Amino acid sequence: MGESQLEILASRAGLAVDWVDANGNPQRVAPAVLQAILAGLGLPADSAEAIETSLLNLQLEQQNKRLPPLLTADVGRSLNLARYFNPHSQCVVYLETGGTLDIQLDADAFLPGMIGIGYHRVNIEDQYFTLAVAPPRCYSMADALDSQPPRAWGLSVQLYSLRREGDGGFGDTLALERLAKAAGERGADALAISPIHAMFSCDPQRYSPYSPSSRLFLNSLYAAPSCVLGEVAVQRAIDACALGDELRRLEQLPLIDWPAATVAKQTLLRQLYEDFLLGEQPLRADFNQFRDSGGEALENHCRFEALQAQQMADQQSLDWRLWPEQWRDPNSPALLIFAEEHAHDIGYYAFCQWLIDRCLARAQQSARDNGMPIGLIADLAVGADGGGSQAWCRQDELLAHLTVGAPPDMLNRQGQGWGISAFSPDGLKRSGFRAFIEMLRANFAHAGGLRIDHVMGLQRLWVIPLGAAPTEGAYLYYPVEDMLRLLSLESVRHQAIVLGEDLGTVAEGLREKLSERAILGMRVLQFEQDYGARFKPILDWPDNALATTSTHDLPTLNGWWHERDIDWNARLGMVDAQTEAHWRERREQERNGLHMALSQDPQNFQEESTGADQVLDASVRFLGHTRAPLVLLPIEDALGLEEQPNLPGTISSHPNWRRRLPIDSDTVLDSAGAARRLELLACARLQAQERDR
Repeated sequence: MGESQLEILASRAGLAVDWVDANGNPQRVAPAVLQAILAGLGLPADSAEAIETSLLNLQLEQQNKRLPPLLTADVGRSLNLARYFNPHSQCVVYLETGGTLDIQLDADAFLPGMIGIGYHRVNIEDQYFTLAVAPPRCYSMADALDSQPPRAWGLSVQLYSLRREGDGGFGDTLALERLAKAAGERGADALAISPIHAMFSCDPQRYSPYSPSSRLFLNSLYAAPSCVLGEVAVQRAIDACALGDELRRLEQLPLIDWPAATVAKQTLLRQLYEDFLLGEQPLRADFNQFRDSGGEALENHCRFEALQAQQMADQQSLDWRLWPEQWRDPNSPALLIFAEEHAHDIGYYAFCQWLIDRCLARAQQSARDNGMPIGLIADLAVGADGGGSQAWCRQDELLAHLTVGAPPDMLNRQGQGWGISAFSPDGLKRSGFRAFIEMLRANFAHAGGLRIDHVMGLQRLWVIPLGAAPTEGAYLYYPVEDMLRLLSLESVRHQAIVLGEDLGTVAEGLREKLSERAILGMRVLQFEQDYGARFKPILDWPDNALATTSTHDLPTLNGWWHERDIDWNARLGMVDAQTEAHWRERREQERNGLHMALSQDPQNFQEESTGADQVLDASVRFLGHTRAPLVLLPIEDALGLEEQPNLPGTISSHPNWRRRLPIDSDTVLDSAGAARRLELLACARLQAQERDR
């Protein structure tokens, strides 16, 4: 009886008790795992009595006919309101653009589909709600490009890996500007970058871009202050802090020293802030306007940063879940007193956000000014750290007591635990999807496109209790239709395309949903093969997904060809000798299979380049000839580098997120290999367009 009731509770809470793994095998979540996850959802289930109580509370909540603050609808389609209102009720719609519409619900209490796209205020029977009317699809590649069918191309880059003289040891927005200019001049349509979400200013040891403190704000370390404040002001601050030698030392390192580079950059930013407050400052009005428009969300983030700094000074935990009670609530009276006492520090963090915001806007403008119809494609991490700013600011909307990952699959046999929190499905509904909408707007703000990491999370996420192994998780389902409508609406409003990283275990039907909304999936050359190592022919590649040679979590094409990823796994003891031998045998088959697929094009393997260079060239041309609307070439593959940015399953044993490109941004595309491959790609894209017209 207890286990049956437990499974009923789990199902009603949106958890999948039964699921199918990547190999097609049915799986069932263990009762102990369900209990732990339900506790993380706020539904105690550790006894029969607790299960009954949670079931009753959940049933009462779900039977409640309380009107949610926001409902979504597709433009031109009626909306069923029978749960909340009587048939033929009078309705007044206060249009977002001004004016009103007087409508009557029909005999079935449906709201007629005659309201245009946008966020509108609706009044029915003295109750109000926001109606988000979505366009049929997101802003598409066809919308972004003048040429049809869309056969665009671009580069993808880890922002931190870029180089320029005076960068202080890692890439910044000025290096990005220069790369955007160089890529645009060569005909690129887009430049995809790694996530630049806000990290933990007080903890420079945490620098994985996919484990941010907040996805609402930006990593101020990437700001190039001279772009806003001028070179004279920056040099004056460097001299005042005697930072010149340290910055030059950091630039010469073979790998990024994040702790040292962070301290140096923050020292510079602090000095710039102090100088900014002195005397007449023509940019003060712009800073004040930025801070005012940031509102409560910006203020809370800056307060959180100041609180963490205070906790570190007191040698206390940086995790807000372990803070004294008065600091855990952003709205507590004690926090108002703290904010008054630490107004100077809070202002500093706002100053940093202002700098990076203005710098990123410049980089996108550089991309557009140099001919890119799309420009920057931002990267949205699947979650944020449960102990970070976003989880603290939006406690009802994020699941700070569960982490997100992936079940065991073909990529990771042990599963993955990412140590980040995700949205609460019920919390989103209760809040009118506030946290989701504000996150989309923040990430669309200075980009012509948005890549959504692990896009499967719009439908379901693998959630894991804190401290548990990735295998001890379950799928939690989300209001996918609502989220897709809101995504489509914000995409069209910002005129930005949407890419969905759909690698791994994908729920049945999700790819079709994404395609209907003009959200491009992702196809990676290394994976487009069958078990016989036969690679998919050019014309079999789909036209609803981008094509790429690799990703940040996979070996570069050159590294794959030379088995560099296998070398690393063996060196670090992540595989035994038998597995290593099997991998190397399999890789030989894959190399032969790829060579055979590439040889179908008589243009391939005719150049003067030899060995892996020929494979790289041929692979770039191959992808260029596919029907993919967009081909993204990682800059590591344009340059023919061997080492990958991140090796999943490692933390300190591999230099994840620390590698730098060997050449400065303004000349990196002039190198012989990169120049040749970009020309091959551009020509292949034109040929594919002519073929498919």
